[in-house]
Amino acid sequence: MAFVKSVKLNNGYEMPILGLGTWGSPKGEVAQAVKDAIDIGYRHIDCAHVYENEHEVGEGIETKIKEGVIKREDLFVTSKLWNTFHRPDLVRGACETTLKNLKLDYIDMYLIHWPMGFKEGAELFPADENGKTIFSDVDYIDTWKEMENLVKAGLVKSIGLSNFNKRQIERVLSVAAITPATNQVECHPPLGSPNRPWAKAGDPVLMEDPKILVIAEKYGKTPAQVLIRYQIQRGNVVIPKSVNKNRIASNFDVFNYKLSEPDMEAIDGFRLVTGGLCL
Repeated sequence: MAFVKSVKLNNGYEMPILGLGTWGSPKGEVAQAVKDAIDIGYRHIDCAHVYENEHEVGEGIETKIKEGVIKREDLFVTSKLWNTFHRPDLVRGACETTLKNLKLDYIDMYLIHWPMGFKEGAELFPADENGKTIFSDVDYIDTWKEMENLVKAGLVKSIGLSNFNKRQIERVLSVAAITPATNQVECHPPLGSPNRPWAKAGDPVLMEDPKILVIAEKYGKTPAQVLIRYQIQRGNVVIPKSVNKNRIASNFDVFNYKLSEPDMEAIDGFRLVTGGLCL
């Protein structure tokens, strides 16, 4: 099993630099993907309430703990507070629901998924008669204060943000008693999921780009492995998603080589083309 480097967070906890993502994974296949990932060597699993598959993630984790493959403390599990639970009195209940689904006593990292709240209720994406999203007037500053209470209650080890911009992060920092441990964002060049909602016809397909293919051939690696390795060398935690055992294993096979500085610089140039944001 490959040794997975970890990134030390600002609170002293360590987050494995490579994890298994579960966004958009087909229902009925997530539990097996988690079990396969753990067997392969993954120790970081990223999930969220809105993905609607946390119960499957929990099933996969529970199985591997019962088999003695891992102990709970070997895993780093990230989840996210969804937009309909931003109101302070709903935050703890949302976290407890996630814990129940994951069959865990604590979450390693709990993030505010987006910097805007939606109308509270059963609908994940509440909309009016015209199909427009109905927002909540809750300020994420107040949500953050309740996130801090989750740490104090021992329900989560670390808290952070997701999809927040610079100004929004600064607003949180201005009131935070607990500094956010991370800000999870899309970071380019990514693998480029064809299922991403913002994909447009004609968007660059980086894993098919001739320059990436040349670099991959040079190291005897796949384009995906090169792009994952690129982010790891930049010090970013990477969470590629797959339910295919061979691809899960391939995505993990990135710790036995290093990209040269010229190759890193060449891939840097793609960030300008894809217009990505790295924080």
